[in-house]
Amino acid sequence: MKFIGNILWWIFGGLEAAIGYFTGSLALVLTIIGIPVALQTFKIGLLCLWPFGAKVRNTKSPVGCIRIPLNILWIIFGGFWACLCHVLFGILLFITVIGIPFANQHFKMARLSLTPFGKEVELHL
Repeated sequence: MKFIGNILWWIFGGLEAAIGYFTGSLALVLTIIGIPVALQTFKIGLLCLWPFGAKVRNTKSPVGCIRIPLNILWIIFGGFWACLCHVLFGILLFITVIGIPFANQHFKMARLSLTPFGKEVELHL
């Protein structure tokens, strides 16, 4: 069932969204200072490729103090808008019964796109 959900996700816009996140990641990597942010956009892009069956969880890394300022900068410079887009699409999909599983995936992506530092995506293919 996860495989069918992911294929439908790809067909109806998930592949384009993932390509957009990966393109943004590539552009950020070209600037040396953007590499930490590029890793986060790549992480969101991976979740956009395979949202069904993927889990987002907090990391157990010891560098917790730098995570908070990076997440604040992320929210200021675009994370809020990415989260808002995913929430909007989730609400629109939640209106129909058949769209509820896809809405749940958008809400999962909204949580990750608001504060990606300190989280990891675990893909179950």
